[in-house]
Amino acid sequence: MAPHTFFELKNAVVGIAGLGGLGSNVAVALTRLKVGKLILVDFDVVEESNLSRQNYFTDQVGCHKVDASLENLRRIHPEANLDGRKVRLTPEKVVEIFKDAHVIAECFDRADQKQMIVETVLTQMPEVPIVSVSGLAGYGRSNEIVTRRISDRLLLVGDTVSGIGPGVPLTAPRVGIAAYHQANAITELLVNELHTKLTRSAT
Repeated sequence: MAPHTFFELKNAVVGIAGLGGLGSNVAVALTRLKVGKLILVDFDVVEESNLSRQNYFTDQVGCHKVDASLENLRRIHPEANLDGRKVRLTPEKVVEIFKDAHVIAECFDRADQKQMIVETVLTQMPEVPIVSVSGLAGYGRSNEIVTRRISDRLLLVGDTVSGIGPGVPLTAPRVGIAAYHQANAITELLVNELHTKLTRSAT
């Protein structure tokens, strides 16, 4: 890694929209990297079915995902700067809550939610890149999950075709691969492309 890597990560703010299989694991990866601040947003609670692929534990079933994530992440890094928000995101709330984010991770399950946040970020937050996901259901075919640059500010992770259906569930291995692709793409953005911006804002 370049010598300025730690500086970028230490001063970075990352927004994570959704704390399911993708978001809960993206948050773990970025916490282990000691990214400066994570803004964690989800309105849902942990269900028993989530435990097959999401970063939660049996004693957290029934807890808000935000609260459970804060607890788990602080066990990894007690001094982590974490901002948890228990809200359902709308276009207005995306702009308000993520206004200080240097990059946003789209970690929703539903296609309409994915479209909403991507369109909102690209049209209303002109300097913020977003890393989205499409196509991660099933098992096997690990190498088909890749990171593509769709535009200057949109990166897309997945195989773009594997949707949930009969015999094609969401599984921990492929969800985990996609989540760590997201975390890796975010890290690359922070270290490389946002170097000048972060340096300027820190001085």
